[in-house]
Amino acid sequence: MDGHTPAPPAPRATLVICTTCRRRGGTPNEDTPAGEQLLALLRDAVLPPGVRLQTVECLAVCPDGCALALSAPGKWTFVYGGLDPAHAPAILDGAARYAAAADGMVPWRERPEVFRKLSVARIPPPEPVA
Repeated sequence: MDGHTPAPPAPRATLVICTTCRRRGGTPNEDTPAGEQLLALLRDAVLPPGVRLQTVECLAVCPDGCALALSAPGKWTFVYGGLDPAHAPAILDGAARYAAAADGMVPWRERPEVFRKLSVARIPPPEPVA
């Protein structure tokens, strides 16, 4: 052993949190948007190996409440809406499963329940440029 610590694995997935999302049925006067609350919980958590956290000010899922996206090069991208900060543990579980899936397609029954019920869209990976 040479005494060097191995580098952490390169991120295989990006978990994008919309920071401006309000709770479903919430009002613009809420002190802290639900998206910011979810982000704070995820920043305090241990992210699954291969998952990095990113923020965006809008995922355009406004009527559905708190939203996120999971993406990675060469994988399907998934968008989820209607989430709540209380879903943070399930989101981390789903992100870990997504990162481990070669194409991002986690079998339906293996997805956390919130990912099965609150899926907004799935987007295929872009075709490689020839």
